[in-house]
Amino acid sequence: MAEASPLSQQPPQALVERLKDYGQEDAFALWDELSPEERLLLVKDIESLDLSRIDRIIRCSLRSHGLPTAAIEPVPEGSVSTVEERRLEDKERWWKMGLKAISEGKLAVLLLSGGQGTRLGSSDPKGCFNIGLPSGKSLFQIQAERILCAQRLAAQSKSDAGSAGNSVQIHWYIMTSPFTDEATRKFFEFHKYFGLESEQVTFFQQGTIPCVSKDGRFIMESPYRVAKAPDGNGGVYSALKSSKLLEDMSMKGVKYLDCYGVDNALVRVADPTFLGYFIDKGVASAAKVVRKAYPQEKVGVFVRRGKGGPLTVVEYSELDSNLASAINQETGRLRFCWSNVCLHMFTLDFLHQVANGLEKDSIYHLAEKKIPSIHGHTTGYKLEQFIFDAFPYAPSTALFEVLREEEFAPVKNANGSNFDTPDSARLLVLRLHSRWVVAAGGFLTHSVPLYATGVEVSPLCSYAGENLEAICRGRTFHAPCEITF
Repeated sequence: MAEASPLSQQPPQALVERLKDYGQEDAFALWDELSPEERLLLVKDIESLDLSRIDRIIRCSLRSHGLPTAAIEPVPEGSVSTVEERRLEDKERWWKMGLKAISEGKLAVLLLSGGQGTRLGSSDPKGCFNIGLPSGKSLFQIQAERILCAQRLAAQSKSDAGSAGNSVQIHWYIMTSPFTDEATRKFFEFHKYFGLESEQVTFFQQGTIPCVSKDGRFIMESPYRVAKAPDGNGGVYSALKSSKLLEDMSMKGVKYLDCYGVDNALVRVADPTFLGYFIDKGVASAAKVVRKAYPQEKVGVFVRRGKGGPLTVVEYSELDSNLASAINQETGRLRFCWSNVCLHMFTLDFLHQVANGLEKDSIYHLAEKKIPSIHGHTTGYKLEQFIFDAFPYAPSTALFEVLREEEFAPVKNANGSNFDTPDSARLLVLRLHSRWVVAAGGFLTHSVPLYATGVEVSPLCSYAGENLEAICRGRTFHAPCEITF
């Protein structure tokens, strides 16, 4: 009989010693009960972990958890460009500045798309979801076509300015997760990248990190696998760094990153006006914000952390109810009113700084969850970073108010829920586009009440309601329908 391999009898001693150094030797507790194949799987699983980095993250995060933080103040009025104060000439100037930067190849788009549509009743990536528009387009397709439109507008502005060569390309960096990566790539391939060139789309995966008990020990999903979870949408910073994509952007001449979450049916991807505003302000970071609808709305809000401190985001669960309801006596509005809707702009230089700063500080948010384990569902922590963790590192941040009904149609919950459903997002899109058509001189007829329907304007026709007169003036459209070239 062949002699059993050493691996089948005892775990590698060097690996055991490394685990002991970090107090994680319990990962091998059930070694004697494992088959040779399972032992090999366990060893490979442990060897795939950067134990020193993970230990630093666990220690720093547990130590900071629950510590008092600096008092918060409302965002200073001068940090926000509000809709009511925005002048037409400024908007036109920012639009032109943004198109010029796009035409020079200085803008890339960064999409956070690691989530599955579980709450929507789908195991597919959220971006594959069809919210029921007349065109049947997925969120990915709507966003891709908006990029195509921005490219075309930038090329036209380049031509109008007398520059040679009309080709403009916006590179699209798409962060997936281990759960969505393959399906996302296949979806894009099947749909031929929705008219974009395949080489202008780059997929990369966010990381995962072990789930831990309240004393920082690894939770075992099975006797031969450590329980892991995605590291949050803020994992984009370390993922960009580890995959060398920050260097890739630099080599392409990118200066600015438009960053957003996939589950917004009204997102203005590569918005020239927002980019122009960002460049004009000369800041390191910026965010589009909407006014909070009511005090207890479940949205994070921008605040100033400490006297004269940086702008940052406080989650709704962390905002004291008295502060959430506090009124600015001068304006009659909420003092903490600027909602974070995950529409951000960063300089590439700042992203380098953030990736290094977050790695050095190694502080993650601890989300207490019931985690599937060998002992049933165990109470423990998932460790996450959020996209807004970047803002405290910014030497300067500007906020840009947008109207919710024009730029924020979240798709988070299944139809039948009270808010943020495919149905509610679809209606927001149709109502906005119907207003565009009427403003361009078109007419609408409908067989159901107009409040329940409307028309869809293809992003290939118009980026934000402009240039529709030639298509719409004097024409009648029967809702629901899609208006395209």
